[in-house]
Amino acid sequence: MRPPRATLTRLRVRIEGIVQGVGFRPFVSELAGEHGVAGFVGNDSEGVFAEIEGDRANLDVFLADLERRAPALAVVERVRAEPTAPMDERGFRIVPSSAAVTRSALVSPDTATCLDCLAEIAAPAGRRSGYPFTNCTACGPRFTIVTDVPYDRRNTTMAAFGMCEACAREYTDAADRRFHAQPVCCRQCGPSLRFFGPDGVPADGQPLKAAAEWLRQGRILAVKGLGGYHLAVIADDEAAVRRLRDRKHREDKPFALMVPDLQSARKLVRLESTGERVLAGMRRPILLAPRLPEACVADAVAPRNQELGVMLPYTPLHHLLAGHLGRPFVLTSGNVSDEPIAYRDDDAVERLSEIADGFLTHDRPIHVRTDDSVVRVFRGRELLVRRSRGYVPAPLTTARPFPRPVLACGAELKNTFCVAKGNRAFVSHHIGDLENYETLRSFTEGIAHFRRLFDVDPGLVAHDLHPEYLSTKFALELEDVDVVGVQHHHAHIASCLADNGESGPVIGVAFDGLGFGDDATFWGGELLVADLVGFERAGHLEAVPMPGGAMAVREPWRMAVAHLLAAYGDALPDLDLARRHRERWDAVLAMARRGVNAPLTSSVGRLFDAVSAILGVRDVARYEGQAAIELEQRVAGQERGGYQVTVRDQRPLVIQGRDLIRCVVDDLLADVAVGRIAARFHNGLAQAAVRAVCVLRERTGLDTVALSGGVFQNLVLLNRVVAGLEEDGFRVLVHSRVPSNDGGISLGQAVVAAARDRAGLVNGLVNLLEDPKP
Repeated sequence: MRPPRATLTRLRVRIEGIVQGVGFRPFVSELAGEHGVAGFVGNDSEGVFAEIEGDRANLDVFLADLERRAPALAVVERVRAEPTAPMDERGFRIVPSSAAVTRSALVSPDTATCLDCLAEIAAPAGRRSGYPFTNCTACGPRFTIVTDVPYDRRNTTMAAFGMCEACAREYTDAADRRFHAQPVCCRQCGPSLRFFGPDGVPADGQPLKAAAEWLRQGRILAVKGLGGYHLAVIADDEAAVRRLRDRKHREDKPFALMVPDLQSARKLVRLESTGERVLAGMRRPILLAPRLPEACVADAVAPRNQELGVMLPYTPLHHLLAGHLGRPFVLTSGNVSDEPIAYRDDDAVERLSEIADGFLTHDRPIHVRTDDSVVRVFRGRELLVRRSRGYVPAPLTTARPFPRPVLACGAELKNTFCVAKGNRAFVSHHIGDLENYETLRSFTEGIAHFRRLFDVDPGLVAHDLHPEYLSTKFALELEDVDVVGVQHHHAHIASCLADNGESGPVIGVAFDGLGFGDDATFWGGELLVADLVGFERAGHLEAVPMPGGAMAVREPWRMAVAHLLAAYGDALPDLDLARRHRERWDAVLAMARRGVNAPLTSSVGRLFDAVSAILGVRDVARYEGQAAIELEQRVAGQERGGYQVTVRDQRPLVIQGRDLIRCVVDDLLADVAVGRIAARFHNGLAQAAVRAVCVLRERTGLDTVALSGGVFQNLVLLNRVVAGLEEDGFRVLVHSRVPSNDGGISLGQAVVAAARDRAGLVNGLVNLLEDPKP
């Protein structure tokens, strides 16, 4: 029985969070019916709004259930309610979406196909049997098809597909799981699939069967996915995989594999419970996991690599293709090496026609180019290597609000950008390396899209200190904004702090490849005493020259020359390395001695390169970090010994890398196995880092340590350092929500810029000891 009007309460309600595109309005409508609540609910550009009316006790339970029983894909951040005049309203309805003065609605990431939709696709009969674009409120495309907010069909790339009568009934039926599912469609009214070969003429018959047969014949297939095109070949076809490598100009970097199901994944890689949960979860990233010896995969899939990157299907199209094949297949980004992934149809045909023998494509446009995400598992939790599809654009909530909107432009490699306002930081999808026009265009278009989508008009722009980074140049060319330069490794540590909801101060250990230091040298093995406002460079790895500058990154043997020179002076040991490079050895050695075209670096990444080359593991890198990755994978797990390294107790303290080099060479000349040497090197470096941190604890009294930088993607080193620090009583912060590599830099830049803004410091570097926080 409805309560008398005199006892009615009416509330105006605002629900904030990821509440659009996840079935939230149908959920609210159903919940209202259950609790006998009248009123309405709708979407606008701020999120979900509602007015509810009924007995106050019922309304209180209703409001609690909004958070407690929200749909699986929803993230309810806040529910606000304020009283308004009762209207004696009857029933509950979903009202049309409306615009609001401000735009703060959140957009859901793309989500893997749910079990209900999979069952519908697999059914032998029915409107969506075998239909590759089936979705509902619990799954399907979101971020990659959204053009604007609020999240309604007219603001997606599905706008051009008018619903048929049957789909419209589902869309308007409050009892249907497709009630207000914006991409709802079927083969009568939705996107359609087509397959064509080199002649560009669509093949007759069923496109999926034709594409699967194409792959069985050893041909290369371009497949249009959620966020762009992929290139596919059968995983155990050595000739096909090598042909793909040749055409794609990707000599060594591993290819990702798609497998039909978890059972198939278990035949390729060693999986723990966390890995299985990550693989089968709604985000469906690529998981890097140890390769099983019996894995039936071509050697060319991951040359000289003891890990494989595997993923499960995440769209109906992938499920259907995997079902037709019944075996693992390569699914790698649709591009030529170093270019961004192709996502527009005409561009894909133009760029990929020299690589792919055929195309499996469709007519639903992709609005935002988005690569697959990549993760590893560390101590039972995800360790992101690349944060993109499935994770973006979910915001990261910060401990303190941003005083004004911020744009952070990120780094040059593995670029992401970040826009932020209120308590939310929106770190972008993976953009890539800003080394060509196409990637730069993706960067600028992405910033414009995020600014519009999340209504961020930045008054503050943060950038890296390196003057030649394209992201830095972009920031400095913007008008009517305050610009803040943030040192690269300070941004790394700040990113780890923000990732963990903290503000410091901490002892930060930033180990990576290269970052421009405030002394105009290239840092990369840094110990910082830092908070979000500023830092002191309290220690670092011993600096050595980089013979040839950037060439030393591509040719790790050059770093071996520099580190050997630092360790031995003119009395260099007799190594195979010198004989392998005898034609250029003297010239590179002279370059390192004289410091000509040989900038100084304290990089741990470059130290790994040197050791890898000395041991004959990798002299020339064909992708970023290859030498270090292959060295990590040579580690003999049973070896617990570690090389003794001097930590010079000075200001700043110095970790003496030459000790590691001498120990590596001594063992090499004594014919110790490479795996044992690699292990002792890792263990010795980890022990030196822990001792250095202990020295800084004595100086500062700090007992919290933040670990960041791309080198900490090395699980052997990360595990040794974390274990050593915890044994010595430290609280250790590591990344989980953003990568430790340069993909997390933009978040660090954003929170540093905000902290300096609050402190009234928006220009120049800040030394923590000289300019403490107000």
